[in-house]
Amino acid sequence: MLRASPTALSSLRQSLLPTLSLSSSSSFLHTFSTFPSFCSFRSKSLQRNSVRLSSLCFGRLPSLMDPSCPRRITRASFSAAESSSKGEIELLLQHLLVKEDDLNLLLDIHHRVVRGEDLGDLAVEYSICPSKEEGGMLGWVRKGQMVPEFEDAAFGAPLNKVVRCKTKFGWHLLQVLSEREESTLQDIPPSELHVKMQDPQFVEEAQLIDVREPEEVAQASLPSFQVLPLRQFGSWGPEIMNKFDPLKDTYVMCHHGMRSLQVAKWLQTQGFRKVFNVAGGIHAYATNVDQSIPTY
Repeated sequence: MLRASPTALSSLRQSLLPTLSLSSSSSFLHTFSTFPSFCSFRSKSLQRNSVRLSSLCFGRLPSLMDPSCPRRITRASFSAAESSSKGEIELLLQHLLVKEDDLNLLLDIHHRVVRGEDLGDLAVEYSICPSKEEGGMLGWVRKGQMVPEFEDAAFGAPLNKVVRCKTKFGWHLLQVLSEREESTLQDIPPSELHVKMQDPQFVEEAQLIDVREPEEVAQASLPSFQVLPLRQFGSWGPEIMNKFDPLKDTYVMCHHGMRSLQVAKWLQTQGFRKVFNVAGGIHAYATNVDQSIPTY
């Protein structure tokens, strides 16, 4: 069976997941669902979609990416403020791709879906896109991440209805499984966080996460922050939806603001609606706000 070429692989849409460089050992290697329990969908193929952490980084979902699109989420030099949401809509997409001269095959597959067969199962069998391994799942996408023909079809499609479109890669069947408002990720200065933490209601309602290692926390810490060491991501990552509410404001802190930014970007991919990265980390907090906190 034919597969999409490397050129095609880099041309339909941009990966939703950040490239998350981790600084520790291969203990980070783990497989977990990108669509946790708080999202309920009927599609069986949704259960197949998982992200594998390998080579000490978050990899990309198997998908077709567009190099002409500037990456919205990049490596650790990324500024969280750049990803602040404009309230746009994101779509959860599933698709199947066949060659341009296989229109009859696509029409037959479309009829089978209409008669009740699962698009994900058919994608595994017939799609030439690498996403076939994930039942055709492309994950959450927003405008500007896909080639125009595919984007127009996706954002014009009714929820759950399978529609077809043609791009330079061939013929597609696509289905919008769900939609949501685009999430927000931004930096918060330590001085602003300090003001907020004087309000008991904020401390009670906000979700405060410290991703430093225990030995670092022993040297300097802020009250009410729950410690989730990045080196132990393999143990707490798959349980994140059981530990925190994705609809609540979530604040992430580390030593200098880099590890926390990595985790904040990952939380976005898990459906957290408002995520704040403490700019400069606890070092900036100790230096600029509360000098009683030790620096290290």
